[in-house]
Amino acid sequence: MTESKAKQAAQQLAAGGLAGIVEVSLMHPLDLIKTRFQIQGGANDPTAYKSLADCFRTIYRSEGIASFYKGILPPIMAETPKRAVKFFTFEQYKKIFLFGAVEPNALTFTLAGLGSGLTEAFVINPFEVVKVKLQAERATVLAEQPSAFATARIIVRENGFGLKGLNKGLTATLGRHGVFNCVYFSFYHNVKGWIPAAEDPKLEFCRKFAIGLVSGTLSSVMNIPFDVAKSRIQGPQPVPGEIKYRTCFKTMATVYREEGFFALYKGLLPKVMRLGPGGAIMLLVFEYSYEWLKKNT
Repeated sequence: MTESKAKQAAQQLAAGGLAGIVEVSLMHPLDLIKTRFQIQGGANDPTAYKSLADCFRTIYRSEGIASFYKGILPPIMAETPKRAVKFFTFEQYKKIFLFGAVEPNALTFTLAGLGSGLTEAFVINPFEVVKVKLQAERATVLAEQPSAFATARIIVRENGFGLKGLNKGLTATLGRHGVFNCVYFSFYHNVKGWIPAAEDPKLEFCRKFAIGLVSGTLSSVMNIPFDVAKSRIQGPQPVPGEIKYRTCFKTMATVYREEGFFALYKGLLPKVMRLGPGGAIMLLVFEYSYEWLKKNT
């Protein structure tokens, strides 16, 4: 790798990492709400939250305001490599999928997004396993909860590093990130190319934010069945000691059969509330910080 390519890679990794840290710091409480909705049972579950407002209220009253940040350490630790991988690999896959063209086209953005999502999933899955375990815990306030490191050690000691331990739910994570990034990047870059850029910097910021907002929202709607499957597989099982949710598509089929079609979209509202604006924040932080780094480093 030449010095210029190494410098470009470092800039992309730094900008991607910064984008992830900013996004997760602002949006984590909604991720916790989403996970709680996804792991709860049907309407007959006495502990089930009745609505988004009820979930916020119950957590605040019984666990405290700091509990909205349960499980934040794993994503904070993971966001730098995760988002760095997301944006860096997308830029690299774009070069691979040019197929001889001078400029990337719609197919290039789609395949590059898919590739970046699958790569990202391998990096992030162990952190997701720890995060979901911490977020699923209702009985303790944040101050009394085991640390992320302690939780990871317990998982490894009991189940190892494989598909029963720190890499539980990997197939669902691959589906979640593959679908999300495929839609996210292809929609954003294609639509951004179709809508003329504004000369006013403020209007141009708004143009990019609006496209990013729709990109994040659409991607969330498309990939949430995989997200529900991931949460069920990685979260606590309905009967302690008995594994009900094992594989991605079998879990989707079980949820559909027992709880109905709309159960595959549990947690959609907090997910969209997080990844609609969160998706826009990531794209803009990456683009503006990457441009700044190119000019100043």
